Amino acid sequence: MNSRYPTKKIYIKDVPIGGDAPISVQSMTYSNTQDVEATLEQIRRLQFVGADIVRVAVPDMEAALALEKISKNTTMPLVADIHFNYRLALEAAKWVDCIRFNPGNISDKDKIKEIVKACKERSLPIRIGVNSGSLEKEFEDKYGPTAKAMVASAEYNIKFLEDLDFTDIKISLKASDVPRTVEAYRMLRPLNNYPFHLGVTEAGTIHHATIKSAIGLGSLLLDGIGDTMRISITGELEKEIIVARDILKDSGRVKEGLNIISCPTCGRIEADLVSAVAEVEERTKHIKTPLNVSVMGCVVNAIGEAKHADVAIAYGKGVGMVMVKGEVVAKLPEAELVDRFVQEVELMASKQN
Repeated sequence: MNSRYPTKKIYIKDVPIGGDAPISVQSMTYSNTQDVEATLEQIRRLQFVGADIVRVAVPDMEAALALEKISKNTTMPLVADIHFNYRLALEAAKWVDCIRFNPGNISDKDKIKEIVKACKERSLPIRIGVNSGSLEKEFEDKYGPTAKAMVASAEYNIKFLEDLDFTDIKISLKASDVPRTVEAYRMLRPLNNYPFHLGVTEAGTIHHATIKSAIGLGSLLLDGIGDTMRISITGELEKEIIVARDILKDSGRVKEGLNIISCPTCGRIEADLVSAVAEVEERTKHIKTPLNVSVMGCVVNAIGEAKHADVAIAYGKGVGMVMVKGEVVAKLPEAELVDRFVQEVELMASKQN
């Protein structure tokens, strides 16, 4: 795994993005932003599940005006999502902590200058959100619907903001397919040091979005690319945060929580392994200490895995063993194994905190 690419650190409210800051996770409300209480309820849900930043849609002036009440009733950093109408950004900038605009649908440079001026006045960063589905015509005509066109758009707009003496920038390069998304981020990364927001846009239902994001964002994270991220899921808000956190953990970019190793179902299994792993996941999800644990259904795989696991279960026929650092600490009936296992995991976690 490559070390993280060194990037400029910016702040969205009190959340640092880039530099040596942890990779942050964000999502977006789907409520009508005019409905202040519904939007606040979704923000609270995201905050509870561990989001660092929340983006809200600003499709019209009523939504922009609602941001005053929303911002005054939450501590979460807010990003206003602006398309087409630059005046919405000017109103939103009074209340939010970052402006995201799509250069593909706000192309008038005088209007972008006004957005930059408003952000300068409040020291707000700007996210340049390049989307493959709404590129400026000049770049799509020249390069077609390619990663090169996305990078050309990003470079042009970065230069425009820099010429206005504005450098509190983060960049996203989103396509709905994984190869083009990854290619665009990799192509642009050596050309500047601004923080990158990662995402595969319009990724679909939780099944497809998880797979696309794990491949695309996971690849980039392993390359050392990425400072903040969103998993775009057609579904419930909380799933976006849960999947993002798991991708960060399993890519090795975050050392937090349990790495649960469990063997695939096969003819050697002598216990209800599926239920046991589900119970272990549920009963240990509160543990933030990074530990490797294994839940194995037979002795063939269990002994080898247990040597490297902090805590392990090896199931046998009606009985099994609980091991700590490769040493057997208990041999118990099957029904008692998970209880003892969880006890040992919690004990080890408490000692390391």
